[in-house]
Amino acid sequence: MGRKSSIDRMTPDVKAYIQAMLATGSQTLDELIADLQERFPVEASNGDLPSRSALHRYGSKLDRRLNAIRASTEAARLIRQHAGDDEDARSEALVAMVQTELFDAILLLQEADDPEADPGERVTLLSKAAKNIATLTRSSINLKQFQAKVAAEAREALLVEQKGNLEKIAKQQGMSQEQVDFWIKDFLGVRS
Repeated sequence: MGRKSSIDRMTPDVKAYIQAMLATGSQTLDELIADLQERFPVEASNGDLPSRSALHRYGSKLDRRLNAIRASTEAARLIRQHAGDDEDARSEALVAMVQTELFDAILLLQEADDPEADPGERVTLLSKAAKNIATLTRSSINLKQFQAKVAAEAREALLVEQKGNLEKIAKQQGMSQEQVDFWIKDFLGVRS
């Protein structure tokens, strides 16, 4: 089993500070190292502070995660703001966001060249991803069936409304029942 990254082994306050600085991007890696040495002299004197390459790897991973969270949050906000939920558009968006997260997890698994990667953790992530993909597939199928049912019900309601309107107008225009039946069957496609 591989080792944890040097940043994951830091004390919580040092790790939190590193994450905050990497997330804001207010310093270069060299400036961050100098800042860490100044702020945390005990860790620096013990050689416990992360290297420039460890900070870069950790920052890249953190950046990918933050970007995925920002994108998912923005998508959810837009859906809530603009989508009607007759066809359960929110669930569809949620499924899409979960698919994105699973894709990101698979990409992480493929980073086999990372010397600090934990092979046991990759296997665990892969088995969780496989289980989640199966659950997500079932959820997607159920969602599509629900959307098809809603669309069929909406079409049926529209046809009933159109048939009623046609019969009303036909009576006003003096059409025969044969003419009304023609329009209902051939124009509206209602076969009863």
